[in-house]
Amino acid sequence: MSSLLYFIAVILLIGWLIGVFAYSATGLIHVLLVLAVIAVLFRLISGRGV
Repeated sequence: MSSLLYFIAVILLIGWLIGVFAYSATGLIHVLLVLAVIAVLFRLISGRGV
């Protein structure tokens, strides 16, 4: 489950980067960034290692 969470976080970060550089930054792009950061923090807090 944690590897799936990490994978989703990476996909969201890539989507955010594409959105920032390809389009003008909209609210949806920033929501993707926040979700990716929350997913990574959740993984770190859960204590399952790197």
